[in-house]
Amino acid sequence: MRFVIQRVKHARVSIHQEIAGAIEKGLLVFVGISEQDTEKIADKMVKKLVGLRIFEDESGKTNLDLKTVNGNLLIISQFTLYADCKKGNRPSFIQAGSPEKAKRLYDYILDQCRKHFPDTQQGEFGADMQISLTNDGPFTILLDSDEIC
Repeated sequence: MRFVIQRVKHARVSIHQEIAGAIEKGLLVFVGISEQDTEKIADKMVKKLVGLRIFEDESGKTNLDLKTVNGNLLIISQFTLYADCKKGNRPSFIQAGSPEKAKRLYDYILDQCRKHFPDTQQGEFGADMQISLTNDGPFTILLDSDEIC
C-alpha cells in the first residue's frame, strides 16, 4: 500500500466539473493499493497517517499532527502509484490491486480515517477526477507499507 501525502492549504476533487470533496488546511492523500494489501496493512497505514507530526508549531518546527491543527483529510484512490516503468516507456500496472479488492480496501481506509476525522472528504473510486490544491511548503511524503509494516 502506498500513500502520497501532501500538506495543503486547500484541496478539492471534481468529477465532471462538480466538486466531489474539498478541504481547507489538511492533508491530501493519494492511495495506491496492491493485490497483497490487507485490512491489517491499511490499519497500520492509517495509524501512521493520522499521527504524522508534519505541521508547524509556534517555533516553525514540524511538530504538530493533523488533529492539533484542526485540519482535515481528502482521500483519493490512485492505482497509478503502482506503475512499473522499468521496461520501455509505457507503464505497467500489474502490481496494482484488482478493482474489486482496491475498492473494498479504499472504502475501509475511508471508514478508518472517519473514526479520527468524521468529515474526511473523498474522490470517487475509478472516476476521471480533477484535483486542485495549494501545497503548503511544499511538503510531500511517501508512505510505503513495505517500509513501515
